[in-house]
Amino acid sequence: MPEMPEKKDLPYHLPLQELLRPVLIRYAYGICGSVAEAEDVVQDLFLYLLDRDLTGVDDLRAYLIRSVINRAIDRKKALIKRVESYPGTWLPEPFADDTADRRLLSKEKFSYALMVLLEHLDPRQRAVFILKEAFSYSHEEIAAVLDCNAALSRQLLSRARKQLASVQREDERMASGTFLSRYLDVMQSGNTAALEKLLLEDIIVISDGGGKAAAALNPVIGVARVTALLFGIYKKFALHCELRTSFVNGSPALLYLSEGQLIKCQILTIEAGRISRIYIIRNPDKLLKISF
Repeated sequence: MPEMPEKKDLPYHLPLQELLRPVLIRYAYGICGSVAEAEDVVQDLFLYLLDRDLTGVDDLRAYLIRSVINRAIDRKKALIKRVESYPGTWLPEPFADDTADRRLLSKEKFSYALMVLLEHLDPRQRAVFILKEAFSYSHEEIAAVLDCNAALSRQLLSRARKQLASVQREDERMASGTFLSRYLDVMQSGNTAALEKLLLEDIIVISDGGGKAAAALNPVIGVARVTALLFGIYKKFALHCELRTSFVNGSPALLYLSEGQLIKCQILTIEAGRISRIYIIRNPDKLLKISF
């Protein structure tokens, strides 16, 4: 379990909210896949606790974490139903990679590609996977949080891993500032051959406009089509946008800014030194938490 303040250091009154809020939001975000939803889950819990006497709670940290996780599971179930009517493809909301985030929970950071893949798990499986793989919980601790037994926790984790078994994790050695700079240089040069060399043959681009910004409704697949798409986007926006390289959810990203406002985020997944996936976030509601 990640390090947190000792129980004796947490006063049983409102200030404890601000002490634990960032950590609790991380738990909820891992399950919801949305920063806004995670913040709402934590805030709703704190509002609920305003009229509750917590002095009899033996382990306040465990109580808050358990409450947030179970509320996040319920929120995710509701979110899944809303996604069914979402315009185009729904992608997780990126989480800002600012210094505070890295210092707070650097071990618990998931790549954006993995956040996308976690959408294939049901909320309960996802909670078990998050707690075990990201926060290093034991199955006994997971059982206590989810009010089940350790055997069921192991079973849920096994199912989750099987569903994610075919997934290749991002090659962190290549997800560097050097690779990002190279990618940006190629885009600026307009060199088709050079861009094609950066892409895997089965490259896929998935876009999310949420009905609020123009975006491809279906994935774009293959080097030729993706190359044309990327250069088309660059030519359309480069003249009036500032381009910056960054990292989002620990993944390399290219940001498009117009008059100081972030209007597009391209998140790259790197495998074997080449780009295998690009996620384009254009829904303005999902760009609010990205640092630039």
